[in-house]
Amino acid sequence: MSNYSYVTESPARELKVDGRAPLDPHGVLDAVPLPGPARDPIDPRLAGLLAGMFKALSDPTRVRIVSLLAGEELSVCRLAGALGMTQSAVSHQLRTLRDMRLVRRRRTGRLIYYTLDDDHVADLFERGLAHVAHE
Repeated sequence: MSNYSYVTESPARELKVDGRAPLDPHGVLDAVPLPGPARDPIDPRLAGLLAGMFKALSDPTRVRIVSLLAGEELSVCRLAGALGMTQSAVSHQLRTLRDMRLVRRRRTGRLIYYTLDDDHVADLFERGLAHVAHE
């Protein structure tokens, strides 16, 4: 027999574990050892980095910036015009995205151009968009 107990429901919708009701005399469900997850959780440091990336993408303005940069490299001036924001406000949002390595910049004279850091960022954006658009 297995080391694990398996929880099932009887036809009368009564909870059963290995064929018996796992309630103590007070009607409280006994602790039932069940199989653990198929894999271990990610490392706490890596989880923090991933959470930081999602936090950076939790702002609608930053998501709109990513959507514009998913198609092409753009200057701060063009981004500001497309978003109807000041260049200063756009630069502030770009700094957060840059700190999380979601975008990178290139300077040409006095202009700074931004693009997505790599294909992973574009893929993350496209998959997220597909997920929220799916009914």
